[in-house]
Amino acid sequence: MSIHHALARAAERLSLTSPTPRLDAELLMAAACGLSRDCLLLDPPDEPSPPEFEQLVERRKAGEPVAYLTGRRGFWTIELEVGPGALIPRPDSETLIVAAVEHFAGRPGPQRILDLGTGPGTLLLAALDEWPAATGIGVDCSSAALTYARRNAARLGFGDRVELLEGDWTRGIDERFDLVLANPPYVAADAALGAGVAEYEPHEALFAGRDGLDNYWALAPELGRLLSLGGLAAIEIGFDQAETAGALFRQAGLSPRPAQDLAGHPRALLIRFS
Repeated sequence: MSIHHALARAAERLSLTSPTPRLDAELLMAAACGLSRDCLLLDPPDEPSPPEFEQLVERRKAGEPVAYLTGRRGFWTIELEVGPGALIPRPDSETLIVAAVEHFAGRPGPQRILDLGTGPGTLLLAALDEWPAATGIGVDCSSAALTYARRNAARLGFGDRVELLEGDWTRGIDERFDLVLANPPYVAADAALGAGVAEYEPHEALFAGRDGLDNYWALAPELGRLLSLGGLAAIEIGFDQAETAGALFRQAGLSPRPAQDLAGHPRALLIRFS
């Protein structure tokens, strides 16, 4: 079967289980052919569809995330290696990088960056790509996620600018940072998630107690001692948590303000130290 016909057939099959069947099919075919999606679409190989493509389509049809099947996910200006044990980067998290870019616009960028709950290095490595003079620390409790973060840092050429620590949030960190980023787990224990999310992605990177606020209780009291003068903390939140999570930071003497994602939902709390 030609690549063209295999793509059309796969998109039809995936339409029953995926909201983006054609995109999924193209990404899987690109991975099977060892090409980028752009190259696949602009100059498709004049050869039959590779046999592994059908296997990838079947796994996707069963709910396995595309990013785990291809081993890659784009975020901001970088591409990250991802797989089981690492939270898949979401476009919503780019809200934190946008906020940081706006905060430092017109003045020197951050020199020291802290990423709490770094996963595969998502926010930290995107920020280091944005500010080439910066260095940073990424913290995560998952050794599996940090394995991907180390690979990503090395592949992007950031190995000498990054320190990756396995630990519990801010424990053992005693310096100040110009930029603190965090995408903590914030899903309530009984919340329903999209197809394949809870089945495949690590629960410790998703769920945060009965109301989803457990990690904000841990983070809020620590930010005051972590931020440098003129610094910014950008903390990701669920779309309906601006008030409840914000109240915890206000109790800690901070003044958070919400930042909206592209859909217009509150997606981050921003805290400035001045």
